Amino acid sequence: MERPCAARSRRGRAPTGRTGAQRPYDASAHVNSPTGGARWGGQGAVRARSGRFLSHEVHAASAGPGDAQAVCCDDDGEVVERSGKRGEAPGDAGRRTAGVAGAPAGTVKEPPAPPPGPVPGRGSGSGTPHRPVPGPALLGRQAEVAHVLGLVGERRTEQRLLLLLGEAGTGKSRLLAAAAEHARDSGALVLASQGIEAESRHSFASLHQLLLPVLAGTATLPGHLRTALETAFGIALDEGPPDSMLLRTAVLTLLGGVSERQRVLLTLDDVQHVDRDSLDVLGFVMRRLTAHDVTVLMTARGCTAPAGLPADLPAVLLGPLTEQAAAELMDAQPHAPTGRTRIELLRQAGGNPLAIIELCRAAGTGGAGVLPGGGLPRTERIQELYAARLRALPETAQRLILYAAASQGEDLATVMTAAGAGSDLAAWAPAEEIGLVAVMDGQVHFRHPLVRAGAYHAAPAHVRQQAHRDLAAALTAEPARRAWHLAAACVGRDESVATALEDTAELAERRGGFYAAGQALQRAAECSPAPADRARRYTKALRAAQNVGDPLWVSELYDQITALTEDRDLLGMAACGAGMGLSLFGHQRQAFRVVTRALEPEPPANGMTVVALTSILAAIGYQSGLPEIRDPVTAALEGAGSDGHATPYAELATSDSSDAVRAASLAGADPTRAPELLRRIRQEPAVREPAPDIAEMTRLLGLGGVAWYADESDLCVEAHRQGYAMLSAFGAMGSAAPSLAAVGAALIDTGRWAEAEEHLDRSAALAAVHKWAHLQSDVEALRTTLRALRGENAGSPADSAWTAVGLEENRATHARLLRAAGTAAAAAGDFDGAFRHFRSLFAENGTPLHYFLSPRLIADLASAAQRTGRERETAPVVEVVRAAVGPRPTTRMTLLLHHAAALTGAPKDAEHHFRLATVNPVGDQWPPARAQARLHYAQWLRRRRRPLDARPLLVTALETFTRLGAAGLAEEARMELRASGVTTGTAPAQADPLAELTAQQREIVRLAARGLRNREIAEQLLLSPRTVSSHLYNVYPKLGVSSRNQLRGLFEDL
Repeated sequence: MERPCAARSRRGRAPTGRTGAQRPYDASAHVNSPTGGARWGGQGAVRARSGRFLSHEVHAASAGPGDAQAVCCDDDGEVVERSGKRGEAPGDAGRRTAGVAGAPAGTVKEPPAPPPGPVPGRGSGSGTPHRPVPGPALLGRQAEVAHVLGLVGERRTEQRLLLLLGEAGTGKSRLLAAAAEHARDSGALVLASQGIEAESRHSFASLHQLLLPVLAGTATLPGHLRTALETAFGIALDEGPPDSMLLRTAVLTLLGGVSERQRVLLTLDDVQHVDRDSLDVLGFVMRRLTAHDVTVLMTARGCTAPAGLPADLPAVLLGPLTEQAAAELMDAQPHAPTGRTRIELLRQAGGNPLAIIELCRAAGTGGAGVLPGGGLPRTERIQELYAARLRALPETAQRLILYAAASQGEDLATVMTAAGAGSDLAAWAPAEEIGLVAVMDGQVHFRHPLVRAGAYHAAPAHVRQQAHRDLAAALTAEPARRAWHLAAACVGRDESVATALEDTAELAERRGGFYAAGQALQRAAECSPAPADRARRYTKALRAAQNVGDPLWVSELYDQITALTEDRDLLGMAACGAGMGLSLFGHQRQAFRVVTRALEPEPPANGMTVVALTSILAAIGYQSGLPEIRDPVTAALEGAGSDGHATPYAELATSDSSDAVRAASLAGADPTRAPELLRRIRQEPAVREPAPDIAEMTRLLGLGGVAWYADESDLCVEAHRQGYAMLSAFGAMGSAAPSLAAVGAALIDTGRWAEAEEHLDRSAALAAVHKWAHLQSDVEALRTTLRALRGENAGSPADSAWTAVGLEENRATHARLLRAAGTAAAAAGDFDGAFRHFRSLFAENGTPLHYFLSPRLIADLASAAQRTGRERETAPVVEVVRAAVGPRPTTRMTLLLHHAAALTGAPKDAEHHFRLATVNPVGDQWPPARAQARLHYAQWLRRRRRPLDARPLLVTALETFTRLGAAGLAEEARMELRASGVTTGTAPAQADPLAELTAQQREIVRLAARGLRNREIAEQLLLSPRTVSSHLYNVYPKLGVSSRNQLRGLFEDL
């Protein structure tokens, strides 16, 4: 384990094999020392090491003034101890007392007991568990935790070995800790060893630490085996080197004997620093433990197993956290950042848990420093993590590291030119050898996000400023990067720098980089001397931030703009972003006030700004469901449009895109107009005007929005699918925020459940990263709905989903939650509960809670009413909905109303309504609803002694439910078939395994079945080979295959 502190830092690498320089490990100290703490190997020392803090939370040691200068880290880069007083030599700290700050020289001070929470098992004489160390749950590691805990759970005799791999800070040691705690709780004995780089030269050091708690059992070993062990550990003197075969047999026999009395878990942390002699013995033992109840868990830094371990050892790689898990971990911190800082720190951390925690801590204490492209926080903690290793570098290497840290991805040649280091790559060797950077493919790669922050802020301000100037001078051919370095070196306001940054932002926007554009524009505004230029640039930055989708960043910029200007057009543009941001947070009435203030009493002069404001108003109206917010949309759009002014909105630069946005706004305000509006914008012009990508993207989203309100679900899905692909390329998913929940619902309603699951996962990640409050609740509701339709034990949506936003002003979210709760209750057989939830979608007089979503759940209400005998009280609600959707309802609403009327209306009209609900072929666009209508019709027929008429309907419904994977509904259809005289298998028919894969996974499997290798697949799909490999690994169990050559049989067209 690398410990980058003065007390334990060592230059060089651990030996990879046995050498004459290795010394036998002397364990006699723990026998003779009264404290057992004078040397590593004594029980006191083992306890001291076992108390290190191991979790995704980095705990600071308590230290008063003058304490704790050297910082020691475990393999995950986490602080495990601080030692040394100010002015004290590092060696003194090590001699003082096992690194306990504040202890008087020559005394032994017991380290403070760590607070409760899991830690890995450490060997002690008694083998008793240590007090656990707290820490947040292992966010984003649920699968790995389940896998590891499954290994250490129940008594088994098959071979159980696992190696956890990953870079520093990914949580390997924390996962090992959880396994050890779980094993202890289940009655197992935990034997642990911690690899230490400084001890890797001592033969059998790690083996002795591992076996220390059970060495008393050597008394039961045959004499020659006991002697081999004692000789290896330096207990038996003058015996010469131990016989390797006898030693291995002794260890195997000792562990086998212990496992007969008690299950055993062996944990080895930081295997890359375990001495080779110990590894040789343990490798022999591990391959022969199949007959014993012994589990072995190990961790190692990097992506490959260290030398000396078995080649076939099962391994799990802990990569970066997902965006959602990273955002959740950031939100769990005491000083979680917001706005642009939040996005920047998530980007800089790269999913590394330790980096997230430390950067949050630094930002929370006000230690923000500027780096090109965004700030990296500065604190003494971050600097201390790598200070010793940085200071140990030669001066040239330190200078190169600083210039690389100050760069924003410049190539190796540029960094070396700016640093004046010539072209000799040997100058990087010292930094590479100690694991700070890797130089490859013409680039400098920092091994850990915190290395860059620590290296940058370790230099004085004037040295950093000069580094940016030198880099700017070396980048004359790259104006965008040069502008950022000039800005980083700028003190005060400078119009030339602001202009250069604005030009950089325009280039970034043309390339689809809204986040980079927003950063550049904000910095340009900060550098602008004139208030008018500051306001203009802040407004452009706000529009970029709105496209990125970060409401808090938008809010920060909005406050700057309103304090600088009274310009109606600038304020109107700013209100678009602020209104959308407030809406995403769930504050619909406040968002409405912000937008209407920009429209009244005098609207902006630019007509396209009015169109943009009205589209935001329509989105607020839909989410709120409040008529007083929807009503002004139509009036505001009258007369707004092209007025001769140049539009500031590239996305509205063509008539096609602006017409689509207008139509979507009008359809949202009054869905009864949606079919006609859709027909109007779908009429292709003879010659479509050339459109930039962003305008075409806007047209597609507008088209998808109108299709949603017109109940053209397939078109809605396809238009949004294309639009989202373009948005993702632009880094502008903020524009997708208002429609994500609607598309998720459309995917569920059209039976695309695997794609819906993938879509909801992406939406959840976006909502977590950007803190879109109502979307987080929407995703939870839709996930619950999907689980319930699949027949899973869905339960009601989580309590947090009901309280995240005010439901009275977020009726769209309220309606989705009620649908989810009702569907889950029906799937569980609780039809009274289902009726209560579905009935809450309508007021007492039948008025829909949400003007658009509630009517589309009328058949669900009717089904629950029919199940509970409440048909008569539900029939008036059906009629109110019929009136609400107007004289010319969409095909979907017509089918749903017939279905509801068949279940709750006059019995004499039931078959007429059932037929109209099931015969129109357009209804096949919504397979779940069509299949349920057929099931209900068949049930009605069978109860009227017409089983022959019911059978075809039941067969078709069963096929649909089986294909969808709706297990509960399929079983209901199967029972009805049996009751109608058709013999069916007792086991449900198997759904197509490919149907449960995501669209991307299906394409990967198809290409693999055609014989393409992972790299070839990655090139075709613009993925990394590792991503392709991971997808194939995960889908094999779902497909029931174990090798690549079995995939071909899944496709008939290959």
